[in-house]
Amino acid sequence: MSPSSTGSSGSPDDTTVQAAGCVLWRRSPVTGELELCLVHRPKYDDWSLPKGKLKRDEAALAGALREVAEETGCQAVPGPELHTLRYLANGRPKQVRYWAAEATTCAFSPTDEVDRVLWLTPAAARARLTQPHDRPLVDALLTVLNRPQPAGRPD
Repeated sequence: MSPSSTGSSGSPDDTTVQAAGCVLWRRSPVTGELELCLVHRPKYDDWSLPKGKLKRDEAALAGALREVAEETGCQAVPGPELHTLRYLANGRPKQVRYWAAEATTCAFSPTDEVDRVLWLTPAAARARLTQPHDRPLVDALLTVLNRPQPAGRPD
């Protein structure tokens, strides 16, 4: 089974690991430029986007925001849903739903699960991501952030 983007249609069977995460972004406090957050997981010695398994009966978006808080120490405002990735992890099918999310406040503390975070430009984040299937999520975020916002309705 290779990584793929899927819509939200179709329901995975009970053997599929359900997970969720975010492409976490902010404006640099120094330059104002867009930065994305990557996490380093020492268990795998990899750089990835904040994500994790959902708890029983947990809504995917709630799980994504919980994982962002646990792994990065950031509170975030969710934006549009991005891609859903499907791939094999340790021989089991895994489905990970992703959202765009803007970091509001952050206070990172290293843990056994995530020992470092990096805030990088989109190009640097794309290059640093360990798994190639994560890279299109950077492009998806850029597309969403560059989309014109609908005008408010007049009163």
